Amino acid sequence: VVKFRRTGESSRSEEDGISGEHEVQIEGVRTELEPVELGDGAAVPKEFANPTDDTFMVEDAVEAIGFGKFQWKLSVITGLAWMADAMEMMILSILAPQLHCEWRLPSWQVALLTSVVFVGMMSSSTLWGNISDQYGRKTGLKISVLWTLYYGILSGFAPIYSWILVLRGLVGFGIGGVPQSVTLYAEFLPMKARAKCILLIEVFWALGTVFEVLLAVVVMPTLGWRWLLILSALPLLLFAGLCFWLPESARYDVLSGNQEKALATLKRIATENGAPMPLGKLVISRQEDRGKMRDLFTPHFRWTTLLLWFIWFSNAFSYYGLVLLTTELFQAGDVCSISSRRQEVKAKCSLTCEYLTEEDYTDLLWTTLSEFPGVLVTLWIIDRIGRKKTMALSFLVFSFCSLLLFLCVGRNVLTVLLFIARAFISGGFQAAYVYTPEVYPTATRALGLGTCSGMARVGALITPFIAQVMLESSVYLTLVVYSGCCLLAALASCFLPIETKGRGLQESSHKEWGQEMVGRGSHSPGESQE
Repeated sequence: VVKFRRTGESSRSEEDGISGEHEVQIEGVRTELEPVELGDGAAVPKEFANPTDDTFMVEDAVEAIGFGKFQWKLSVITGLAWMADAMEMMILSILAPQLHCEWRLPSWQVALLTSVVFVGMMSSSTLWGNISDQYGRKTGLKISVLWTLYYGILSGFAPIYSWILVLRGLVGFGIGGVPQSVTLYAEFLPMKARAKCILLIEVFWALGTVFEVLLAVVVMPTLGWRWLLILSALPLLLFAGLCFWLPESARYDVLSGNQEKALATLKRIATENGAPMPLGKLVISRQEDRGKMRDLFTPHFRWTTLLLWFIWFSNAFSYYGLVLLTTELFQAGDVCSISSRRQEVKAKCSLTCEYLTEEDYTDLLWTTLSEFPGVLVTLWIIDRIGRKKTMALSFLVFSFCSLLLFLCVGRNVLTVLLFIARAFISGGFQAAYVYTPEVYPTATRALGLGTCSGMARVGALITPFIAQVMLESSVYLTLVVYSGCCLLAALASCFLPIETKGRGLQESSHKEWGQEMVGRGSHSPGESQE
């Protein structure tokens, strides 16, 4: 038995430790012990370090180091991956009318070209998640980015429709791994900065969509759609080059038993931020069993899960539907022009088409720019009125703007309505991205977000057949579908049983919702928490 006297400790009750002495039973004799630096500079053997006060977890270190230079760099690099994702999505609305005309494709084949990307994304998201869990976040992200880059460039050389269909599907397969960048990003963010930073990452999504339209304005009239596909892979190329700087998630390293590497990563962040490291030994947090599908349907979370699935479905269905509808409406001028044009065209040919004009690109740019005010509005209201009301408001405004499109408004009013609708539906998407990780406990957080993301892809998969195929039959029915879906989603947002505004992330499903782990790692099991 070795007696070990602690110094500089906080006031304790006499029962906790009389005269500050603790007894530690050591089996066997070890001559060399690894020292750990304490506050007063004294070296204390690691085996003697009391786990109640001289240990810390990755979460504690991230909170102690705070937000600084390292996180700003990480924001830019993660943003590049998000920007590339947005460009690959935005290109669909520009490529569709071009190939419709150039290759004389019927509308269902044009819609299929968009849907196949989402089929790829939906089929690969679980695979990329498993790769990231088994081999590391950084590894999974690098492979998915290089995959997307390769097939993105290759799709620019597609000779026929079937080839571009397969290649765009493979691009979608790679894009399914891009959300891993947000997982890596979130694991290095302190709690207070998390919601704002995840929202600000959406600025890069908006930058990607704007950059894609600007690129199309320059490239399409001169070099054509093939060069647009190739040049749209530029942010991915830049991200692939910067990947060497990205650290592996310290949380992943600890879970996989590589604590030295995790500690080195945390020290690197502390050095870059100019902040001190927590004192003591890095330990693994108590892990619950990994979340299973049935955990999402416990009585406490059943309604939340079902309502969130519908909210995510509606978000993607409406957002991508609006992106595709925008080019269709601009080509016609307004809703009434689509109706009258259809009557004229019916007698001629079902493959009649129009290329996007310079004016179409200009107006497309204006509606795309709406994502910036969308981010700012969401950022301003999300902590004031709460997550649920923010999502409900976004859906209601989108639904109202969709109904106003029934009027035979001029092109300028059409642009304004599309601008407002897109700003709010993108804001609703961002609010869902903030709310979903907050509402689920740690064990089921990744699973909850993953299933919600899967439902969003189902919505995105269906929407081309509404925005491009149904539009040819009835423009009014198309608008009613989008408006009705968002009205129901607004109701679903109001009926969510939990509001997460001002709550910490829930660590355990066994605790009451919103109760933070107080004094984590600072109390022994027998001690009471303050």
